[in-house]
Amino acid sequence: MNTKYVLFMIMTALTGLGCSDFLEESNKSNFTPENYFRTAEHAQSVVNAIYADFRMSASGDYGGNPYFMTDFLTGTANTKVGQNVHINKIRTASNDSDNEYSRSWWNASYRAIANANFAIEKIPAIDMDNTAKSRYLGEARFLRAYHYFNLVRLFGRVPLVLTPVDASSPELYPEQASIEDVYSQIVADLTEAEKTELRWDDESGRATMGAVKSLLGTVYLTMAGFPLEKGREYHALSAAKLKEVIDHNTYRLFDSYADLHSEAMDNRGEHMLMVQYQSSTSIENGMQYLFLPYNLDISYYSTETGTIVVLDEFIATHETGDRRIAEKEFYFTNYTSNSNREETVEFGNYYVYKFFDEEAHLYTAKSGLNYPLMRYADILLQYAEAQNEADGSPSADAYACINRIRTRAGLTELGGLSQDAFRKAVWKERWHELSFENKIWFDMARTRKALNLTTGEFDNYVGHTFTYGSTLGERELLFPIPTSEMKNNKKLTQNAGYN
Repeated sequence: MNTKYVLFMIMTALTGLGCSDFLEESNKSNFTPENYFRTAEHAQSVVNAIYADFRMSASGDYGGNPYFMTDFLTGTANTKVGQNVHINKIRTASNDSDNEYSRSWWNASYRAIANANFAIEKIPAIDMDNTAKSRYLGEARFLRAYHYFNLVRLFGRVPLVLTPVDASSPELYPEQASIEDVYSQIVADLTEAEKTELRWDDESGRATMGAVKSLLGTVYLTMAGFPLEKGREYHALSAAKLKEVIDHNTYRLFDSYADLHSEAMDNRGEHMLMVQYQSSTSIENGMQYLFLPYNLDISYYSTETGTIVVLDEFIATHETGDRRIAEKEFYFTNYTSNSNREETVEFGNYYVYKFFDEEAHLYTAKSGLNYPLMRYADILLQYAEAQNEADGSPSADAYACINRIRTRAGLTELGGLSQDAFRKAVWKERWHELSFENKIWFDMARTRKALNLTTGEFDNYVGHTFTYGSTLGERELLFPIPTSEMKNNKKLTQNAGYN
């Protein structure tokens, strides 16, 4: 962490996002270091600033987004953006520490953590409504845990900074903490957040008690697997925590897949945590044109990049009759022409439709559709996996969870499976349900398994070869620490296999 970066984080905390609207910027002239952290408005502003770093972008990027980083290491996609070296190095397992996506994840995460550190340290002394104070602290704890969870899974041993940092702080050039210590802090933050007065649901998009408990369940499930390998005890902790969320009945699966990309359903129903966007502001959703086929003129957007081309081999791993691969459910292969809406354009490939904002593509070229970070389907499948591992066989509740996903997809219900058969059924259901949602590579890393698109079976992660020829090695179990961080902080050690 260099001085310029720390000062930027402090500036972010002081300006933040306004109190009258979760997304709009506040008047920066209102706040100075001398008068900050004195009012409820200041508390809300600094917490709002933490959310801003969910909206990531990469320097020098063309036709991509940092959220795509992990999905291109699953072997399920091609791209038409040949000039995007970030995507292509990841996709071909030839990545290096100059990749701007890694740098974006690192920088955005530590900016958010810096603002969370300010909030956690300063808000307790503010004279304000105690319920609001409790909720802001709960949000800050949750968000700090969320970002450290991403960092430790992506990069392994990372600096664990828990207090505000300035140019004179010893933590300006921090050492890397052990993976175990990072996870311990994540659990501690989420456990503290559980004690706060967070609402179970919040349609404004703020963090909720449901999100806190769900993330804690996900953390326990990950700790049960690689690299910590804590096993059955943590599978049981995960199952118990996720069952709390399920039994609370706050969340529900959407009846229609169309609701997954309906702006009217943002922050509702199945959506538990999302990146917030507004079409009427500078923080509109800038990812929409990335999901379009390359230059086929189907959209009101002037740019169509063909960033993610879904491999036919991945589509073929789905069962016959799976609604998720039906036209314009999770994917699409044709659309009307922008110049003549009576004419249908065939793409020749599958493209992602999950996040398609129809109004933006037909009329406005401006999208306020949120991007999903956590949704209820993921929680149901995690519970099914955790319970099966904890108890040695699937329970009726575990079957009910996976079968809710399968029934919506038009598939037959499962039953009578061994522990191993059920385990693999859940893994495959996750690949099909959560594809291109920044989830599958994290599953691969914690289970050390990868879906073979040819056989439909699960290979060992290390040595798994994608259908287009690239092979995963030990080094692909983590992403490289960015070059800029390595040069700036001599205390950092690069992950094995990267220069």
